[in-house]
Amino acid sequence: MILRLYGLVPQLGLMLRIGALQASLAILQGLLLGTLIPILRALLRPEPDFAAATPWFLLAGIGLLVYGVLAVISTPIAFTANMEFTAKLRHRLMNHVAALPLGWFTQERKARLARAVTADAGAIAHLAVTIGGPAITATLVPTTIIGVTFAVDWRMALLFLTIMPIAFLALRRAGRIVSIADEELEEAATHIAGRAIELGQAQPVLRAAGQGSTGTTRMRAALDEHRETYRRGLRKSMLPDLTYTAVVMGGFAAILIAGMLLLIGGELPIADLVALLVLAVRFLEPLGNLIELIGALRAMDNGVGRVRAVLNTEPLPTSPRPVRELSGIDIALSGVTFSYGGSARALTDVTANFPAGSTTALVGPSGSGKTTVTRLIARFFDVDSGSVRIGGTDVRDFDPTVLLNDIAIVFQDVYLFDDTIEENLRIARPDASRTELEEAARAARLDEVLNRLPAGWATRVGEAGSRLSGGERQRVSIARAFLKRSRIVLIDEAASALDPENERAVSDAIAELASAPDRTVLIIAHKPSTLRAADQVVTLDEGHVVEVGDPTTLRESGGLFAKLYDQYEQARGWRIMTTVDN
Repeated sequence: MILRLYGLVPQLGLMLRIGALQASLAILQGLLLGTLIPILRALLRPEPDFAAATPWFLLAGIGLLVYGVLAVISTPIAFTANMEFTAKLRHRLMNHVAALPLGWFTQERKARLARAVTADAGAIAHLAVTIGGPAITATLVPTTIIGVTFAVDWRMALLFLTIMPIAFLALRRAGRIVSIADEELEEAATHIAGRAIELGQAQPVLRAAGQGSTGTTRMRAALDEHRETYRRGLRKSMLPDLTYTAVVMGGFAAILIAGMLLLIGGELPIADLVALLVLAVRFLEPLGNLIELIGALRAMDNGVGRVRAVLNTEPLPTSPRPVRELSGIDIALSGVTFSYGGSARALTDVTANFPAGSTTALVGPSGSGKTTVTRLIARFFDVDSGSVRIGGTDVRDFDPTVLLNDIAIVFQDVYLFDDTIEENLRIARPDASRTELEEAARAARLDEVLNRLPAGWATRVGEAGSRLSGGERQRVSIARAFLKRSRIVLIDEAASALDPENERAVSDAIAELASAPDRTVLIIAHKPSTLRAADQVVTLDEGHVVEVGDPTTLRESGGLFAKLYDQYEQARGWRIMTTVDN
C-alpha cells in the first residue's frame, strides 16, 4: 500500500519527513511508557525509593517535552504535505488525460475522471496524512511495547508477540471485506455521478416530461443501488469486525490471566504486574483502533488504484523525433482501416486525397464513417492499419501540439465554456487583438448576434453555451476557426437542424471560410448549398469510399451521391413549405 501511494508522489521528501516524524512519535510514545517500569519498581517497594525514581522522572519529562515539540512540528508539515500532494496529483492527472485519445472519454470514464480529480485526489492526500499517522502509531507503539516488555518478563513479552500476528491476520481478513465493499460503493457512487451529470444536462427534456425534480428512472435506480450497496457492505463487514474485536479482547484476557498466574506463583512482583497491565492497555488500544482505521486505509488504497488506472492508460504514442512543422496542407488517406475499441469496423481500406487549397464534401448515410475520417486526420485516434498523411508526413510523426495548432475543427455539437463570448473566442488565440476578434466575428456572421445582445462581447454564454441558440453557438465556433487562422479546417455539418436565418448565416460563414486558397477544408455535408460549393465530393457507405468526383458529375451518375442529394433537396423543400405555411 505504501509503495503504491509513494508511486503517485512526484517529490517524496515531504511525505518521507511526515512518515519519519510519525514513526519517531510512535516509538517515543512506547519508550515513555517503558519508563513506568523502573518508576513503579522504585515507588511500590515497602519503602518507596524516591531517589531511584527521580532520574526516570526527569528522563520521562524530557521525553514528554521532545514528544510535544515533535507533535507541534508535525502539524504544519502534515498540512503542507496534504495541500502539496493534492495539487500535484491533480495537475499530474490533468496533464496525463490531455494526452489520451479522445476515444477514452466515454460517459463512464468522464465520471471516473471527475471523481479521481476531485474526490480521490483530495481523499488520498488527506488520508495519507491524517490516517497514515495514526496507522503508523497503531503499528509501531505495540511493536515498541513488545521490546520494552522483554525487559520486564520474557514470557509476557512472548504472549504479547503471539497476540499481534493473530490480530493482524483477523484485521487482514476484515480489510479485504472492507476493500471489496468500498470498491462496490465507489462503483455505485461513480454511476450516480454520471447520472447526476446527465440529470443536469437533460433538465429541459426532463422538465418537459414532468420529471425535472424526480430525475430519470436511471437516476433513481442508481440512488437505490447505492443505498443497497452500502447496506450490503455493512452486512458483509459485521462478522470480520466482530472477530477482530474478539481477538483483541481475548488477548487482554489472556494477558490478565497469565499475569495473575505469575503473580500468584511468586514469579512476578506486584510492581511489574502493574506496569505490564498498563503496557497491555497501551499495547491493545492502538491495535483496537486499527479496525476503525482499516476502512479509511483500504479506501485510500482503492483510491490510489483508481488514480493509477487513469495514469496507467497509455496516451497516443509520440515519435522520438517529432516533426515540428507542416510542410504542406494536402491530405491523403491510404488504405485506412479503423474500429472503435474492437467493435465493427468504422472504416475499411479507405483511400482518398484532399488537395491543398481544396474544399471537399464528405457525404454518406448516417454511420458511414464521415466523422471518423475527420477525427483520424486530427489524430484523435490512430488508424488500425494504413496511414493518414498531411503534406506527405504521417500524422503520427508530428508533434501533437504542432499538428493541432494548424487544424481548426467546427463540431456539429458546439461546446462553449461558461464565460463571455470574447473569452470563448480567445481559446483559439489568447493574444488576439480587438481588431482580429472583430474581423473573425464579421466573417462568421457573429457580429449580427453581438449587435443585438445588450452586453455584446461581455455576454456570458452559460454552461455549455445554454444561453445562446444553436445557430449562435455555431457562429461562435466558426469565429474560433477564423481567429485561429489554421490552414486545415474540418467541419462537421454545422448548419444542420438550424432555422432558416441561422442556416443561411452559418452557410455563408462556412463558404467564406472555405474560399481561402491557402486553406484545405473538409466538410461533412448535408446541405445542397454546401455540396454545390465543394471542389470535390467523397461519398462513403458502410466505411468504404464508393464515389469520388466533382458534384456535378456525381449528380449525373445516378449513384449514391445523386440519391442523397435528391433526398436533401426534397427535405429542404419540405422545410421551406412548412415554414411558409406556418
